[in-house]
This record gives sequence, structure tokens and C-alpha cells, in this order.
Amino acid sequence: MLTLSNLMPVIPLIIVATTAVLIMLGIAWQRHHGGTAVVSAAGLVLALASVPLSSTALSSPPLMTVDGLALMGTVLVLLCALVTVALSHHYLAGYLGAKEEFYLLLLCAVTGALGLVASSHLATLFISLELLSMPLYGMLAYSYRAARALEAGIKYLILSAAATAFLLFGMALIYARTGHLDLAGLAAGVAGSADVWTLAGAGLMVVGLGFKLSVVPFHLWTPDVYQGGPAPATIFLATVSKLAVFVLLVRLMMTAPVFSSGWLDSLFTLLALVTMLAGNLLALFQSDVKRLLGYSSIAHFGYLLVAIVVGGTLAVETVGVYLITYLLATLAAFGVVTQLSSPFEGEDAAGLHYYRGLFWRRPWLAAVMTVSFLSLAGIPLTAGFIGKFYVLALGVADSHWWLVGGIVAGSAIGLFYYLRVMVTLYLPEPGMRRMDAPNDWGNRIGGLTLLVVAVMVLVLGVYPTPMIDWVTALSTISF
Repeated sequence: MLTLSNLMPVIPLIIVATTAVLIMLGIAWQRHHGGTAVVSAAGLVLALASVPLSSTALSSPPLMTVDGLALMGTVLVLLCALVTVALSHHYLAGYLGAKEEFYLLLLCAVTGALGLVASSHLATLFISLELLSMPLYGMLAYSYRAARALEAGIKYLILSAAATAFLLFGMALIYARTGHLDLAGLAAGVAGSADVWTLAGAGLMVVGLGFKLSVVPFHLWTPDVYQGGPAPATIFLATVSKLAVFVLLVRLMMTAPVFSSGWLDSLFTLLALVTMLAGNLLALFQSDVKRLLGYSSIAHFGYLLVAIVVGGTLAVETVGVYLITYLLATLAAFGVVTQLSSPFEGEDAAGLHYYRGLFWRRPWLAAVMTVSFLSLAGIPLTAGFIGKFYVLALGVADSHWWLVGGIVAGSAIGLFYYLRVMVTLYLPEPGMRRMDAPNDWGNRIGGLTLLVVAVMVLVLGVYPTPMIDWVTALSTISF
């Protein structure tokens, strides 16, 4: 029976959903871009402030498990969404069409992400995943007058629908063999050895989730969607969407033994190795910064799959640390793209030539981009080094030498294309057509947020103890 005590653990989700309803009513009453952005940010901040209420709750609601993993995912989802709102306000400021609906779509997607990180039942898993995905179709095609944006939305829609079909078919096979939809019952139903149909169902679910995470060979949509979608929508897709799905995958591996059986373990090992190498190799040939970051994200989730393969007590801690470092660097990199872009000047500032000589025009933006790419490359004194060290240590401790070799080789390849972008920032300008950030970008909320994110990348690279302690504490919480 659903009681008030059951609702306390999901109070952040309730607050975000309520904020989305308020935004919808506000749009119907009177449009105001600044007011909508402020209300959206206020709702996310209030949801963040309510997270301690979730951690002190006595019981989880039906169909959900609000444990340490869910709390960590909730905090990271809300923080990434808050940064996205701040950057979206600058991007949409001069948009000629309706602006306010973008925040409504974003809040609906955040609601789905919050449900996904706490799902312990296949029904809530599917509903939350669709609530996360459907607003993204509109967000990616929001600048519909741009051909690439419309293409990105339609491409993500069609391929996401195909991935959903795989996911549902896998759920149906598992339910047919176990008679359970909750993860605990599913685990009990396959307490012995899983038969071929259960393994087939788990494999189909991995295909559906692998699409959302851009795992090779389900990655083909990623560079096109990253390139075509508006920068704020791409930020959300690269951070909140992938974060929520990966947290769900970790929960499946921890709760349902069928997802960590011998056959699927070998499959995850192969996917991790191929994903980290293919993502880095394909990024070598990109002259578009957004496509390059798309392939980079593919490689980084290949590194994260190492934690899935190894498992054990340190897996959740490794996932938490690596996700934080990846999210900070990605937010900073895409934040610079957002500052230089405008939805009325054609496509976003994605071509590498737009960034040539950026240091001589906007030195602080060039510094933020440099810090973010150094972190993505895993260079010491940045947060990315801490995350990469955790993944390497986990692979070495469990003697997965092929995966360790893949991490080292992928990092070496990645260093080349990250340095290519960084060097471009400091080259003299060739007199080509350029897009630039406004002179007062650093005084706006989006610019200030971007600077804070870049500082956090450096601070956590030099002094990562608070981050590690927080992740370690959450990884031990279970209700």
C-alpha cells in the first residue's frame, strides 16, 4: 500500500514533476522566458535540497529502490539538469520561436531520469525510460528550421523506437520464464542456472540499453544526433540521459544474476573492448567538435563498462567517481560550444575552424575548453585522471589484462585528438568566418556556471578526497 512514508524517498521526483506542471500552466497563462528559466532552476534546486529527506526515509515506495546508488544518481541528474538550464537560457535568449516549451520538455525528461535511477521493477524501468526519451525527441528537433536539428530528432526517434522494441521483447522473454517483473523476484526466479530463453531476454535488454549508451555496435546514431541537435539538448543527452541509463544497468548487474552470468559477462567484455577502441579511433577523423565529443562519449562508456565486467565491492565506487569526472568535463566542453553558438546563425559553432585562435578572442573560454579536454584525456591534476585511475586499478586488481590494454591504447589514441583541438585554440586566426561569444558572457548565469564547472574539474583533480568519500558513503547505503 502506498503511504506518505513511501513518498518521502521520491520527494525530489515529485518536486521536479510538480515544477513541470507549474511551467505548463505558466506557459498557458503568460509566456516569459526569464521567468520560466528561473522557475525551472528553482524547482531543481529545491529537489536537490530535498535529497537528504530521501536518504533518511525508512522505506522505499513500491516498484522503486531508493538506496545509495539511486541517491547518487539523483544528485548527479539534478546537478547536470541545473547546469543545462543555466546554459539553455543564454542559448535560447534570442530565439524567434517559442522558448518556454524547451524547459518543460527538459523537466519531463529529468522526471523520467529520476525514476530510472531508482527503478527496481521492469514496469517502472520502461515507463521511466520512455519518459526520459520522448521529451528528448522534441529537444533535439527544437530548432526545427535547421535541417540538421530536424534530422537529429527524427533519427533519434526512429532508432530509439527500435531499441525500445528490443527492450520490450527481452522483458517479455524474462517474464515468460520467471513470472516476475520485479528485480528481486526475477533474481529468485533464476536462482539456479538461467536457461537459454532467460539469457536471450537479458541479451535483448542489453541491446536496448546499449543503444541508449551508444555502445558499439549500437552507436551509429550518436555523431549525427550530437552534431545536429541544439547544443543544450546535446548536453542533456550526453550527461543526464546516459547517466540515468548507466546507473540502471549497474543496478541490473547487481540485483539480477542473469545479467552477470558467464555468457553475458563475456559479451560485456567484448563490448567494452570494442567500444573504447572504436570510439577513440573514429574520433581521430573528426573535424567537427560535437561529432568528436560524440565519439569521445562512446569511448568513455567503454571504459565504464570495465566496472560492469569486473563487478565486486569497488565497482559502484568506481562508477560513481568516473561518472562525476566524465560529467564535469562533458558539461564544460559542451558549455563552451553553447556559449559560441546561437540558434539564429545557422548551425551551432561545431566546426573546428570556429575554435582556431579562440584564446586570442575569448581567453577564459579557451581555458575552460582546455581544462575539459585535458580531463577527458585523463591528464594528471584534472578530475579525469582520478576516474581513469580508478578504472585502471579495478581492471588490474581483477587481472582483466585485455581490458587494461584497451584502456591504455584508447587513452593514448584519445590524447592525440584532444591535443589537436587544444592546439587549435591557440593558433593564430586565419581570417575565416567565425562565431563568437558575447563580450559579457562571463557575467551571465550560463558563463558563471561554466566557470564553476571548470574550477571543479581542477579542484577534484588536485583534491579528490571529498568526492571519493561521498561516493564511498553512498555505495554502502541500502534500504
